[in-house]
Amino acid sequence: MTAVSSPPPRAPLRPLVDALAELLSHAAPLPGVEAVSTFDADGRVLAQDVVSGLNVPAHDNSAMDGYALRCADWTGADAVLPVHQRIPAGSAGSPLAAGSAARIFTGAPVPQGADTVVMQEDCVAVEAVAGGLPGVKVKTQPKPGTSIRRAGEDVTSGAVVLSKGERLSPASLGLAASIGFDTLQVAPRVRVALFSTGDELVMPGDVAPADMKPGAIYNSNRFFLRALLLRLGCTVTDMGIVPDRLDATIGALKSACSQNDLILTSGGVSVGEEDHIKPAVEALGKLALWQMAIKPGKPFAYGLVEHEKQAAHFIGLPGNPVSSFITFLVLVRPFILRLQGATHLAAEPLPMRADFNWPRPDKRQEFLRVKRNAAGGLDLFNNQSSGVLTSAVWGDGVIDNPAGASIAHGDTVQFLPFSSLIA
Repeated sequence: MTAVSSPPPRAPLRPLVDALAELLSHAAPLPGVEAVSTFDADGRVLAQDVVSGLNVPAHDNSAMDGYALRCADWTGADAVLPVHQRIPAGSAGSPLAAGSAARIFTGAPVPQGADTVVMQEDCVAVEAVAGGLPGVKVKTQPKPGTSIRRAGEDVTSGAVVLSKGERLSPASLGLAASIGFDTLQVAPRVRVALFSTGDELVMPGDVAPADMKPGAIYNSNRFFLRALLLRLGCTVTDMGIVPDRLDATIGALKSACSQNDLILTSGGVSVGEEDHIKPAVEALGKLALWQMAIKPGKPFAYGLVEHEKQAAHFIGLPGNPVSSFITFLVLVRPFILRLQGATHLAAEPLPMRADFNWPRPDKRQEFLRVKRNAAGGLDLFNNQSSGVLTSAVWGDGVIDNPAGASIAHGDTVQFLPFSSLIA
């Protein structure tokens, strides 16, 4: 009697932290630098430090409209100081004469000799004093340094104001412009080829809902993955839907390998008879297929694809929409940021109060879709299935819940807001 051999044991599920560390070890920053207009650099990653060549402000200047004077010249609320000069923003005044004041406006350089600025609401203008000059009464005793912005208090000459590897924000662009930078040196955009696999997939607009065949579904992943890639500053080549055939999958990978840094797919990364990603990638390169200990999002694949002396990274995401969405945020996003040379890759979780019970923990690390409530806590979406994309729209973030951890109402949990993951 011939003995029946047992199937090989499955590899243990990979912890997310280990899979991410290995994934990032393959993500060397892309070579090259681009000079882009500061107007157009939002979201790009700096390729070199931005160093200031001047102080900001360049001179001590007034923080508000009022009067510049010496505190020592104030003798009381009824005393009148002659106003010898008027200094609007964009002009420089003369040294302040002893016993006088200068009418000054926000942003104007403080005249030499003045040690305070009194806002106009605390002053009374007098039409004329001796010699026909206008005058001013200062109603409150002034204090040295009041309402004066000191030279260099924002930026000092020679300071690194933006660092290499920093992802630029609107405020960063304003800061760069404030020290005279009209262009910035940034990392090149990551070029990504995107396609989905699955004969069940249909594009919205191609078939009306009433005409959908049994088993057919609209391709939602293609839409949110493209949007996420664009928000990360990638250029995206959308290759559509690839049929569930090995030859078609290999052909798509060959085409995607040309002129792209990363190939990103959704669906087909398991090991079923209709899952052709694994053999297709292995036919053109090498693949690490990870079964990760996270929920949602267990199937995940990374590899390299080569064709005609062109090479590209490959990442395969699961087909279920929430699984694809979550694995993009926790794995693909930091991978792309590393390719751009970014130094800050991970979003910082916020400790928040759970206003729900989660008594049945999973053996895998869970990402639970939640929403902040008016009481300062977190509410849980009632259906945490990997196919319920409504949960990601209703929620404004996820709880990063450790494997095996239950949650009781009032517990402190680690909240990752979508606002920091989808920037």
